[in-house]
Formats: sequence, C-alpha cells, structure tokens
Amino acid sequence: MPAMGPVVAILWCIAALLVTGAIAVSIGRLKWARWLIYGSSLTVCMTACAIAITHLIAGRASVSEIVLPLGLPWIGANFRIDALAAFFLVVINLGGAAASLYGLGYGSHETAPERVLPFFPLFLAGMNLVLLASDAFTFLLSWESMSLASWALVMTHHREEENRRAGYVYIVMASFGTLALLLAFGLMAGPEGGYAFATMRAHGAPSGLAGLVLVLALLGTGSKAGLVPLHVWLPLAHPAAPSHVSALMSGVMTKVAVYGFIRIAFDLLGPVSWWWAIPVLFAGAITAVLGVLTALMQNDIKRVLAYSTIENIGLIFVAIGLALAFQGNGMKAAAALAMTAALFHVLNHALFKSLLFFGAGAVLNATGERRMETLGGLLNRMPATGLLFLVGAVAISALPPLNGFASEWLMLQAILLSPALPQWALKLLIPAVGAMLALAAALAAACFVRAFGISFLGRPRSLAASNAHEVDRLSIAAMAILAILCLLAGIFPALVIDALAPVSSALTGAHMPVQTHVAWLSIVPIAESRSSYNGLLVFLFIAASASLSALAIHRFASAKLRRAPVWDCGFPDASPATQYTADSFAQPVRRVFGGFAFRATEVVDMPSPGDGRPARLTVTLHDLAWDLIYDPVIRLVAYLAERLNHLQFLTIRRYLSLVFGALILLLLILAAWP
Repeated sequence: MPAMGPVVAILWCIAALLVTGAIAVSIGRLKWARWLIYGSSLTVCMTACAIAITHLIAGRASVSEIVLPLGLPWIGANFRIDALAAFFLVVINLGGAAASLYGLGYGSHETAPERVLPFFPLFLAGMNLVLLASDAFTFLLSWESMSLASWALVMTHHREEENRRAGYVYIVMASFGTLALLLAFGLMAGPEGGYAFATMRAHGAPSGLAGLVLVLALLGTGSKAGLVPLHVWLPLAHPAAPSHVSALMSGVMTKVAVYGFIRIAFDLLGPVSWWWAIPVLFAGAITAVLGVLTALMQNDIKRVLAYSTIENIGLIFVAIGLALAFQGNGMKAAAALAMTAALFHVLNHALFKSLLFFGAGAVLNATGERRMETLGGLLNRMPATGLLFLVGAVAISALPPLNGFASEWLMLQAILLSPALPQWALKLLIPAVGAMLALAAALAAACFVRAFGISFLGRPRSLAASNAHEVDRLSIAAMAILAILCLLAGIFPALVIDALAPVSSALTGAHMPVQTHVAWLSIVPIAESRSSYNGLLVFLFIAASASLSALAIHRFASAKLRRAPVWDCGFPDASPATQYTADSFAQPVRRVFGGFAFRATEVVDMPSPGDGRPARLTVTLHDLAWDLIYDPVIRLVAYLAERLNHLQFLTIRRYLSLVFGALILLLLILAAWP
C-alpha cells in the first residue's frame, strides 16, 4: 500500500476537526466537554503542523495534490500542498494548537461554552481547507466556511448590543470580500470556465484584465486581513469574541487572507508587472500608520491589540509590495529578500499577537475589566502573566533580540535596495513608504509602553485590579510556549530564513543566501559589506550586561543604601487617580496627529469656583473611513429602503405590471447586446 501523501494526511486532520465540531454540538453543555474538544483540537493541530513542517523542510519544493469527486462536476474538488501552502499550514496550526491549549484553561471561565465549542474546531478546519484548496469553487466554499464559523464565535455573547453590531459589520464585510474574490476568480477563469488553479496558473489573467483582478484580489483579501479602509470590522469583532478566538482571528485568520493575496498575485495571475506594487505599497503604508495611531488612542486593551493587528498587516503588505516591485523588474534576489521578510513577519505576528491576546484574556479573567483606566498594579498580582505580556510587547515593538525586530529589519534592508529600481514612481514612493514604516515602528513602541505600563505597573486603579489573581497553569503554559518561540525566532532568525527558502524560490525564482553557513548564525541578507545582524550575540550582550549591572549594584551599592520615606510632595497617601492614565499618555500624539487622522475634539468641563464637581476632559475621535465611506452608504441604503418599502403593499395587477415591464427591459437589453 503506498504511503499516504501530506495532502491526504492534512485532509484526514480536517475531517477529524469536523467530527470534533459535530460531537461538540451534543456535549457542549457538559463540564468535561472543553477537555475533549480543545484536547482533540490541540492533538489534530499539532499533527497537521508536524506534517506541514516535514513537507516544507524535507520535501523542499515538492507538490502533493489530490482530486476528489466533489465540487464542480467538470473539475471536482482539487486539493494541493506546495511550499507556500505548507508554510501557512505551519502558521495556522501552530496558532490553533496554542489557542487550543489556552482554551483548556480559559474555557472554564466561559459562560456559554455550547456556543463556542462546536464552532472552534470548525473554524480551524475552514482555515486549513482554504490553504489546501486548488480550485476557485473549493477555495470560496472553504473561505465562506471559515467566515461563518468565525462569525458564530464573534456572536457568542449575542445578547450584548455591541457584540451584535460587531457580528453584523463582520458578516457584511466578509460577504463583500467573498464577492470581490468571486469576481476575481471569474475573470481569471474566463468564458471557458477554467476554475481549477492549474488552468489559471497555465494561462494567467486575460489580456488587459490583470490590473482589475489584482484590485479585486486586494479588496477581497484586504477586507479579511484588515487593510484600511476595509478594516472597520476588526476592532469591533476582536473584543467581542472570546480571547483565544480573538487570538485566532487576529494572529491566524488574517494570515489566511495574506496567503490568498500571495497565491493570486504571485502564482495565478501570470507574470508580475512592476506597477502592481504601487497600490499594494500605498495601501500597506497607510494601513500601518493609521493602525498604530488608532491603537494609541484606545483605552480597551483588546481594541489596542486589534488596531495593532491592522498595523502589522500593513507591514506585511508593504513587504509584499516590495517583492512585486523587484519581481516585476527581474531583480529576483531583492524580491526574495522582500518576500522572506513578509513571510517571516507573518510567522512572527502569529506568535506575538496570539501571546498578547492570551495575556489580555488572562487580565479579563482575573479582573473582569478590559479598560486600561481601571487596571494598574497587575505585575505584583499576576507576575507570570505580566512578564509574558512584556515579552510579547517587546516583540511587537520590534526591539532586539526578539523576533519582531528580525523581520522588520529585513523589510528595511529590502527598502534600501529600491534605488536600483528603474521606475521613478517606485524610486519616489518606496523611500516615502520606508519613512512611514519608521514612524509606525516608533509609534508601536510607544503604544505598547503605554499598554504595559498603564495595565501592569503603578498602583491599582480599581477594586477589581486590587483583587486580581494569577490565572491557571494551562493558560500560562500556552503564553510561555509562545514567548519562548518569540525569543528563539529572534535569536536564531537564520534557521527561519533558511526554512522559508523553498517558499521564496517557488514564488520569486530565488531565495536568500543560506544563512546557517554564516559564522555565529548571523544573517546577511545581501553581503557582509552592506549589513548584517546577529540575534544570538545581541541576546548574549544584553543578558551579560544586565547580569553584570545587577551584580555590581547588589555587590557594591546595597550596603551603602539608606532607607527613608520617599519624598511625597506633601501627599503621603497619594490617590491612584494621580497616576498617568492611558488618555494622558496618548495626549501628545493625539495633539499632533489627531486633527487630520481622527478629527479629534477635546471639550473641557471646568467647574466654576465653589463648585465641587470634578473637572472633566471629553475626547471625541472619528474613524474617517467609517464617516466618509460606510456611514453615507448606510444612510443611502436606509433612505432607499424607506422609499421602496411601499412596493410590498402593491396590488396583484401592479405586481404583474412590474414583472411585465422588467421582462420587456431585459429583452431590449438582449436585443441591443453586440
């Protein structure tokens, strides 16, 4: 009997997830149900991850595929694993395994497990199916399954008005994205109906339609990934969902959208043209800056993380845009560098964003609060969660030696190659994009100094924060595993880069030089004479210098210390209200950028002398995308619905007249059609 190929093995894993979801429907209310459902999901995801890693590393650029007698009758259901799919399978199942482990502990606090447990494995199955799909019908069916399962998880606590609104906006945006992808695939399939990806790959987009297909793919995948201005669902849905589901949606599901765009642009659309990079670079840069700026304005810690996801998606699309620019000009080595940076950041974001959402979920379980203004002092009460959240904050701030720095450093190295591009449009655009990335990186550091400092340092600002306690060991274990992976990927980026070589070769025809052959596991993206980085040496230097400093202070200074009351400025028992708040920390940035980015307004209510009321500052921020795009559309739809409402009260004769008129109009259109 022949050995089972990786695509068949992954399909069996997906079948196991579907069966797990079906079982959860009947046992979801039982106390031990979470152990079975999350335990099974954990086992299946770890198995699928191991299969994908083996195929990516051992199989190199090999392809495994199978056709099942399902789907469209003339092509069946096509499933395929290549290097690109294998890498994203690793990301999805690694994130799914971490979320399942976290769910084993977090699930004990869930008030409606019967609404979460059935859809959790279905969500994982849908994401895996998207990555395996090798025809348009199977891809879109899997995409919709993923969207519907995640929508059901967002609607877990549907009795809350805010959550219902989040679910409504999410399902509308998901439907819009699916429609855009349907049109893109329809244009590539052509009148012959070549919906199999192999057919699209062989023929490419029809002449003159490549640009339209690219825009449709950018809209379809960007609405799921969170590109501005298609991001409006993301900050609503992530806080509404349970925290481990938020981690999956933010750290994992958005990467499925990135996969979809890469698959279309680099694999199915045909030879890359340099100008494709312009809309992708522009959208990515705007998304990165607006995402992190908006994150700095938020008080809800989960909304901070949601907007931060928008920023990181922007960074990934900037790197993809760079790869398109270089590939369109035949600069394969530079394209490989940019693509490797994009894929590396895909993995990194899945790690540290899942870690941060797990930390936010731990805080929510311990305090019942998401608003940073009601937190504070949690590091003393939740030391493990605080330390692990700090690791994630440092990683997402792109500080060495953690993994976020390595991938963003590779992006900047790719930007430094842009002067070699022949087109002046790219010569001018890419440096501007680089400046925006530098701004986004600086703002991201400020954002997470604020998030960690306000939430975990200082004194408790509420009774809930004062009574906080550490969470269960399984939740801490899930966070600890992700923190260790963030550290390892930052210290040994050469191993990750070499593992990504088959993916880069399949997409761009080249890959970065083998990094593990460089001494001390340094990474040299171009040449040693230009730039290099060694995460291991940076880590050793930081660890050694910090240890020596601590030893010197304790050895030589401790005995000379005098202990005395801290100077209290005449207020010996200061109120926690005198501490910095999240709003006060963000005020300088809001004053600089708020006018044009958010149309921010500040209203100060200052009581007159003798009035005992406290002074109040009211800040109003606007999402310009919502105000300028979505709100007018909503009002137009409401207006038309109100005006057309009388149609349901017509007589039979008038209904028949309308049908007859519509038939005549259609016949006239057909007669005039060339």
